[in-house]
Amino acid sequence: MISDPKLPFPTEPAVAETPPGTIADTRSGNGTAPLARGAVSGRRISTAHLWLRRIGVLLFVFLCATLGVMLMILPWRSEWSDNSLLLPYPAIRELVSSGFARGVVTGLGLLNVWIGFWEAIQYREE
Repeated sequence: MISDPKLPFPTEPAVAETPPGTIADTRSGNGTAPLARGAVSGRRISTAHLWLRRIGVLLFVFLCATLGVMLMILPWRSEWSDNSLLLPYPAIRELVSSGFARGVVTGLGLLNVWIGFWEAIQYREE
């Protein structure tokens, strides 16, 4: 067992076994070579876990894109400022219908779409 969780190898590797984190390599002199960064070390990701990750990323991208498009379009429609919730509050209605508030909400929508597509582009399977 490893005493320090930050150390990748035990302090005294067994002579007959290859140390954890290495694979057998007949080309090198010592018979072992360290694993490449990001390589799977003996444990495979199950198919169900892989598909759950794929579906999760797909749903996240879909949610971000849908919410972003709604935030870009909705402030410029008449329903944004002419709704029954804002009728008793004329000061809030004036603030919400200003161009600044509409621009901020549209910018948040663009940011949301960007985040969704950035996640889709950056998705990698191990």
